[in-house]
Amino acid sequence: MENLPVEDVNLPVQDVLHRFLLERAGVRGALVRLGPAWREVAARAEYPLPLRGLLGEALAASALLTGNIKLDGALSLELKSSGALRLLFAECNDQGHLRGLARWNEPLPAPLALDALSDAIMAITIGNVDRGQRYQGLVELRHAGLADSLEDYFVKSEQLPARIMLAADGEHAVGLMLQKLPGEGGIDAVHDEDAWNRVLQLTATLGVEELLGVAPEQLLYRLYHEESVRLFEPRPLAFGCSCSRERVTAMLRSLGREEVEAALLARDNEIEVICEFCAQRYHFDRIDAEHLLSDSAAPAAPGTAQ
Repeated sequence: MENLPVEDVNLPVQDVLHRFLLERAGVRGALVRLGPAWREVAARAEYPLPLRGLLGEALAASALLTGNIKLDGALSLELKSSGALRLLFAECNDQGHLRGLARWNEPLPAPLALDALSDAIMAITIGNVDRGQRYQGLVELRHAGLADSLEDYFVKSEQLPARIMLAADGEHAVGLMLQKLPGEGGIDAVHDEDAWNRVLQLTATLGVEELLGVAPEQLLYRLYHEESVRLFEPRPLAFGCSCSRERVTAMLRSLGREEVEAALLARDNEIEVICEFCAQRYHFDRIDAEHLLSDSAAPAAPGTAQ
C-alpha cells in the first residue's frame, strides 16, 4: 500500500476498485470506477434512462461491497418485484468479473423510486453456488435510492455506520463507500470524537458530476488529503460471465425429460440456450439431450444456466 500522492495527476480511466484508509479519522473506504465493463452491460438491452442509471448504480455497488470482505465465489444484488421493474440483478465475483441485467414492463414509473415498487424484495447474496455455500441478507427498501437503502443495511447487519454514494451515466458507473472502523480505528482517531462527522461533511461536498468525472486518486486527494489517505493496491475489474455449457446442461436436466423433449420438437431436434448476460449461445441436439437426461450420476442443477 502507499500514501496518496500530493499532486493531481490525470490517470487513464479503467475498470478498477480502490481500497483506502483515512488514517487520521479511522475510516476505511472503497471507490469503484467502471467504464468499459459498465458500457458492455448497458449495451445488452435498450434500457429506459432511469432504469439504466439504477442498473449502473447496482453494478458499481456489487463491486463496491466486495471491497472489504474476503470473497470466495460472488456477491450479487438482486431485486424482484411484481411491478413494472420485475428484476434487477448485478454481480461481482472473486475474479473481479462483473455482469448485470434488468427486466421491466412499460411504462416504468418516473422517477423510479425503490420504496414505491410493488412488493419489491432486494437481497444481497454472498457465496459459491457450485459448492452450495451461501449467505443471504435482505435489504429493506424504505428509501427511494439504492445508496440510502444499502446504508441502512450496513447499520443493521454490521452495527457500523456507513456512507455510500452511487452514480451512473452513459459512460461510467461509480461508487464510493466509507465505514467507521470499530473503536474509531487509527491511533490518531481514538481521541477524535468528531472524526466520523468531519469525514461525512467532507463527503457531502462531493457532487455527482465530480464523482463521475474525476479519476479515483485525484478525487480521494481532493476530498480527504487532510485525513492521511492511504491507498491499497488497486483491484482490476472487467465484464465477465460465469455461464458455461456445464451449467446450461444442469439447467436442462433439472427441467426433466418432458420439457426437454418439447423443446426439441419445437426447434427441429435442437435446443438453443442464449445467456442473457453475455449472449453466448449453447446448442444441444437430440444426442446431447439423451446423454444429459440419461446421466443419472450427474449433480443436481444449481438453479439456473447463469
